Amino acid sequence: LDSPRFGERMASLWLHLSRYAEDQAHQVGKDTKHFYPNAYRYRQWVIDAFNKDLPYSEFIRLQLAGDLLPATSHEDLVATGFLGLGHKFYNRGRLDVKAEEWADQVDTVMRTFQGLTVACARCHDHKFDPITVEDYHAVAGIFASTELVNVAYDKPEAELTKEDKQAHRFTAHVVKDKAVEDLPVFIRGNVDQKGEVVPRGFLSWLNGGATVAFDTKESGRRELAEAIVSLENPLTYRVYANRLWSMFFGEGLVPTTSNFGSLGEPPSHPDLLDDLAHRLRSNGGFTKALVREMVLSATYRQASQVSDDHLNKDPSNRWLSRMRLRRMTVEMWRDSMLQVANTLQHRGGPSMELDDPSNTRRTVFARVSRLQLDPMLLSMDYPDANVHAADRSETTTPLQKLYAMNSPFAIEQAQKVIQNMHPHPSKIDQEDGLDALFRQVLSRNPDTEERALVREYLHGAPPATRWESLAQALMMSNEMLYVD
Repeated sequence: LDSPRFGERMASLWLHLSRYAEDQAHQVGKDTKHFYPNAYRYRQWVIDAFNKDLPYSEFIRLQLAGDLLPATSHEDLVATGFLGLGHKFYNRGRLDVKAEEWADQVDTVMRTFQGLTVACARCHDHKFDPITVEDYHAVAGIFASTELVNVAYDKPEAELTKEDKQAHRFTAHVVKDKAVEDLPVFIRGNVDQKGEVVPRGFLSWLNGGATVAFDTKESGRRELAEAIVSLENPLTYRVYANRLWSMFFGEGLVPTTSNFGSLGEPPSHPDLLDDLAHRLRSNGGFTKALVREMVLSATYRQASQVSDDHLNKDPSNRWLSRMRLRRMTVEMWRDSMLQVANTLQHRGGPSMELDDPSNTRRTVFARVSRLQLDPMLLSMDYPDANVHAADRSETTTPLQKLYAMNSPFAIEQAQKVIQNMHPHPSKIDQEDGLDALFRQVLSRNPDTEERALVREYLHGAPPATRWESLAQALMMSNEMLYVD
C-alpha cells in the first residue's frame, strides 16, 4: 500500500472507467486538433491521488468540478480530464453532434459513480429503472454548460507561443464553464423536436421523486458532485466498494459493476456489500483502509484449487468457497515479463508507444490510441477506449499465443532473462540453470516430470537458442499468466 506501484495498479482500473485515450477514433487527413497529447497529466493525477489516498469524496469532486472549487491547487486542475478526454466529433458546432458528446459524459459519470445507465433515458423514460427523460436532460444540461479547454500548465499563459499552443506544449486538457443553458427535452432523442425546458439538476428518484434542480449561475458540476458524494446517496459508496471487491477478487459482489439497476445482477452478498460501503464511508472514504481489510481477510487468502465438494455445493463460486482463478491483465502480464527480465523501469511522464523497443516502462504509461490500438493490447482484451468500460472481457484465442510466440518484445525479454543468468548461454550448467530459470520466471523449482521434459528438450534443441526458447515458453505459460 505504501509502494508507488499501488497507484499505478489502481489507475489501470480507473482509466478504463474514464475512457482514457490520447486521440480519436477518426482522423481527417493530418488533422489532430481533437487529439490529447497531454492526456498523461490526467493519468499521473489519478496515480498520485491513489498513492496519496485521497478521500473518495474529494476524488469525485476534483474530477467533476475541480476548476470550480475555491482551494483547488494548480496540480489538481487536471483532474477534470475525467470529463474532457472523451471522444470528440467533427462538425462539433452542430446541435446533434453536441448532443452525442453530452450523452457520452452523462453515461460515463453516472455509470462510474452511481452504477446507473441514465443515458438509456435519453429518448424516453428508462424502461426498467425510475429514471425519466427529464432526469436525463437535467444532467445533460450540466455538460451542455461545460466546454473542453487547454490551459497553461508548465508555463504561464503569457509565455506560451503560438507554436506552443498549436502543438499543445505546456498545456493540460481540462474543462471549464461556458454560457449556462438549460436543455429542452429532445423528443425521442431528436434535437429538432424540442419539448419543455428542464432545469439542470440531479435524479429525481434519489430525492423521493421530487425534482432536484440546481439553482446556480454555474454549470452545475459542483452541485452534481455534491449530490453524488452526499451521505444520503445510497449508491456512491456501494458502487465503489463493489469495484474494489471486483478488482481484488475477480468479480464484484454485484457482477455488473456499472449497472446497479433492474437489468444489473443482484448482489450475491447484500449484507457484505452494505458493510463494506459503510466501512468505506465511515473511515472517511480512504481507499487503502478498505483494501487492507479485503486482502487480509480469510476470503482473500483462500487457494483457488477446486475440490469435489466445491463443485457440488458452489460450482460457480457464487458463495466464495475458494479464490477465483484470475488471469492477468495485459498490463500486468507485460510488466511481469519486464520484471522477470530485470528490465522494468519505474518512470512516468509523457506516454511512449508500446511497440517502441526502448519502452520498458510499466504498461500503464504507454500511449493508448482509439485510432489504432497497439496489437498487444488489442490481442489481450484491452477495453474499448471510446466508451466507459466497466469490466474486461476475457477471451482465449490462438492469436494470443501466436502473438506471444512471435512478438519481438517477448523474444527480447526471454533473451534478457538468459543473459542475466550467464553472458554465454552455451556455458549454463543444465541442472543449475534449470532450477534458476524456473525460480526466476515461476518462483519455484521444476517438479520431477517437468525436469525430465526439459532435459529431453535441451538435449535436442539448437544450442544457440535453446535456453532462450525455454525461457519464452515459461513466460507464455498459463502459470505465468494466471494468478492462483
